[in-house]
Amino acid sequence: MLKNIWILLLVLGTAACQKDPYKDVESNEKSIEAFTLGNGLVQIGPAEINRSAGTVTVKVLMQGNTDLSNVRPSIQSSYKASISPASGEPVNFTANGNKTRYTVRAESGQQREWTVEVIPFTETILGTYAVTDLVVYGGTGPEYNGAAVLKMTDKPWIWPAADGPAAELDNQLTFTFGGVTAEGNTFGTISNTAGADGKYANFLFTGTPQTDVNNFYRTIPKGEGKWTRNYVTNTVTFTFSDGKTATGKFVGAGTTDLGNGAKKTVVNQAFEFTLNGTDDWGNIYSDLDKFVKKPRTYWIDVKKN
Repeated sequence: MLKNIWILLLVLGTAACQKDPYKDVESNEKSIEAFTLGNGLVQIGPAEINRSAGTVTVKVLMQGNTDLSNVRPSIQSSYKASISPASGEPVNFTANGNKTRYTVRAESGQQREWTVEVIPFTETILGTYAVTDLVVYGGTGPEYNGAAVLKMTDKPWIWPAADGPAAELDNQLTFTFGGVTAEGNTFGTISNTAGADGKYANFLFTGTPQTDVNNFYRTIPKGEGKWTRNYVTNTVTFTFSDGKTATGKFVGAGTTDLGNGAKKTVVNQAFEFTLNGTDDWGNIYSDLDKFVKKPRTYWIDVKKN
């Protein structure tokens, strides 16, 4: 027992005498890690930091009394680095086209110049949009040609004749601005107005078996609702009057390659939703599989008025 104690003491003593390999190593890190505007300015999302380019981009909501000439940002730099102007020191962004320069000095003495730019923010989702199409990418086994991109109105016989998806194509979606959350998310109200027919789509699959799939496709509230846009996740969340929510993306014009020869082209803008269907190999290639069992992605195509 005594022998074991002496061995333990010897090991501990040897470890205590070993030199810390990092004791005399100085850090060369000279980055801006985080940048937050002060002065009550409303920042939209976190600052975008490009370390390779040495740039920081900050979006700020411009209101009637917004002043960028005396901003006191809160800045986090690399471990043991210093920054000039210092965090909290006033800077004038209006003197050089909404840009200013910072110097970050590493512990080792090395330094790097950074450019910080403040970009006046405009919420692009605001306005009124006409609904132009409802499109679904769905189906089990896309690698076996079991999936396809289909307009819902191309299959009128599988929906109610009086208020199928076509009822939605004269609707107007109006987005109004409400404000910005503490996290930098914009929010407001949405009005989904029925067109001349006064109807909203009832997403009821009338094939066999008849199935209510409003849980998949009623992603934007009827009438009035709320929206929140998260610029970190690039998503828009719609909140219904009963508290239900649906989250998707607001996308612009372009073509998405879905794999296995499937593509989706957005002509103007669209609200894109990822759906959580379940593979049904027993009904592969059927409308039931594509729209009811395994819908994958749903687009509400719109055009801004």
